[in-house]
Amino acid sequence: MNITYSLSRTTLAGVLLALCGALLQVTACAAESATVIPPPAVDNTKAAGPLQKAVLAGGCFWGVQGVFEHLNGVHRVVSGYSGGDKSTAQYEVVSGGDTGHAESVEITFDPKQVSYGQILQVFFSVAHDPTQLNRQGPDHGTQYRSSIFYADETQKKIAEAYIAQLGKAGAYHGPIVTRVDALKGFYPAEDYHQDYLLMHPNDAYIVFNDLPKIRNFEHTLPELYRGKPVTISQNVP
Repeated sequence: MNITYSLSRTTLAGVLLALCGALLQVTACAAESATVIPPPAVDNTKAAGPLQKAVLAGGCFWGVQGVFEHLNGVHRVVSGYSGGDKSTAQYEVVSGGDTGHAESVEITFDPKQVSYGQILQVFFSVAHDPTQLNRQGPDHGTQYRSSIFYADETQKKIAEAYIAQLGKAGAYHGPIVTRVDALKGFYPAEDYHQDYLLMHPNDAYIVFNDLPKIRNFEHTLPELYRGKPVTISQNVP
């Protein structure tokens, strides 16, 4: 997702939108649809306690951050990089696809309001397609892989059990390829990536690939959705 590529994919998305608009409303021509899935059978109990963090990767972090900014109980969502070394956690370097990093989000949440399993339900239902290997939609490369970076054994247990549950239920058209890896570090992305969906709602890439995820979230999991998103920037319109 380097700058040159971002511009070209935005242009492509604009062409796709124009074609869709000639036939259908944009929502009907959206790049992704939600997958209705059950909540995890294995989950932690909601209870008062210190804020916790979850780190997930599901393609371009613009849309994944935008989705989780609408989740009840979330206090902050940061776009960044995980899976590689701190020395290579820069956008232009990660975009080469050989750093080990995935574009990721760090979700800070209140365990009394939302469980880790519910975060994963949103992740697997509306945030991305877990059957796509090293890609999401128009974006290709290991930096766009589907990954769960667990912070402790409880998160690992819930993630692995949920993947097994969804696989057994045949929830998707293909096998789940989501990796479950130990969290070794999370490195925030550059400022211009933060709140990108909220700051650029008319960007053709956002309109075609990411805004449908927000609508899917609202309609598919209304009990977890909140209309007013949390933000990092004070300059969000």
